[in-house]
Amino acid sequence: MKVGGLDHVQISIPAGGEIRARAFYVGVLGMEEVAKPTLLATRGGCWFSGPGIDLHLGVETDFRPARRAHIAITVPDLAAARLELEAAGVTTTTDEADIGVARFYANDPFGNRLEFVSAADAGFSRRFAPG
Repeated sequence: MKVGGLDHVQISIPAGGEIRARAFYVGVLGMEEVAKPTLLATRGGCWFSGPGIDLHLGVETDFRPARRAHIAITVPDLAAARLELEAAGVTTTTDEADIGVARFYANDPFGNRLEFVSAADAGFSRRFAPG
């Protein structure tokens, strides 16, 4: 088998979190909400899309935020993205491991960790691969 690509990423939110999710993922991050298929809409949650990213938020009854696991989101201007997040009341943190990649972390309204990476450093995982 050979993997062909990444279709989407799903992370969890607590029941009833859709309004806060929309405020953050659409209102702050500028993503577009995508309608869920009718058969899945009854499960709650919401789907979002943006350039190069499709994100599904699924309701989890026993919700616990992903504090170490995370998605990495590229942005064209890392400094501006950080300022916009902070202006929206989102706390940002710098990773102390200086690996030569412009990036920082923030949490969504539910405590899920998000990594923001400069688009200039996109695909940095391959740069560190041996050989």
